[in-house]
Amino acid sequence: MTRRPANAGFTLVEVLIATVLVMAIATGILLALRVGIDAMDHADARLMHNRRVMAVERIFLEQVSDIVPAMTTCASQSREQAGEAISFFQGEPQTLRFISSYSLNDSSRGLPQLLEYQVIPGEHGDGVRLIVNEHLYAGPLSAKPYCAGTRVDEAAGTSLPVFLPVQIGAGSFVLADKLASCHFEYLKPNPDGKDKPSIWMPRWTAPLLPEAIRLVMGPLDPTAAQLPLQTLTVPIHVNRDPSVDYTHVQ
Repeated sequence: MTRRPANAGFTLVEVLIATVLVMAIATGILLALRVGIDAMDHADARLMHNRRVMAVERIFLEQVSDIVPAMTTCASQSREQAGEAISFFQGEPQTLRFISSYSLNDSSRGLPQLLEYQVIPGEHGDGVRLIVNEHLYAGPLSAKPYCAGTRVDEAAGTSLPVFLPVQIGAGSFVLADKLASCHFEYLKPNPDGKDKPSIWMPRWTAPLLPEAIRLVMGPLDPTAAQLPLQTLTVPIHVNRDPSVDYTHVQ
C-alpha cells in the first residue's frame, strides 16, 4: 500500500479561490433571475394596462350601443304642479346619464341599468378619472329620484329635465384613471339638410337621442410601449321617441 504524503490536500489560497468562483457564479445566476423577473413584471404590467384600455373601449361601446329610450316623471320644483313626463337622458361635457340593457356584472344577460358616467379629479389631484355608477332600472318611477324638475329651453321651446349631481361612493367603478383630460360630445344632425355634415355638440338638450356619443380621453403619462386611451365614438341606432305610443301608430 502507498502512503499519502503529509502535505497532501488544498491550500488556503485554493479554497479562497474556489469560494470566490462559487460566489461569482451564484451572483451571476441571481442577477440573471432578477433581470428575468423584472422583465416579466414589466411585460405583465403592460399587458394589464392594455387589457384595461381594451376593457374601457368594450364597456363603453356595449353600454352605449344597448341604450334604451326611456321616460321618467321629473319631480316639479313647484309643489303646486305635478311632475312632467320627460325623456331620461343627460348629456353634459362631464356627465352622462342614460338607460342601458348592458351591465358590468351581467353584461347583456341582466336587467336594464341606469348608468351614470362622471368625470372627477384623480387621486392626489393628478389628472382626472372616469367613473360609472349602475342602478337597477325598474321603470320610469325608478329614474325619478335622479331628476329634480324641469326647465324650459327658450331656444327650442321644449321642457328639459334638471338632474341632480352624480353621487360618488364606494360602489362607483373607476373605468379609466390617470387621464389628462376627459369629456363627452354628442352628434346632432345638421339642420341645413342631410347633405351637410353633422355637428358635434358639447351638451345635449333635444328630446330624442343623439346620433352618436363621443368619449374624448387623453392619457396623463403617455408611453409608447402601451396602448393609448383614444377617442371613442359610438353610433346610436335607436331613433325611437319614448314619448310616442307606437302601438297606435299605423
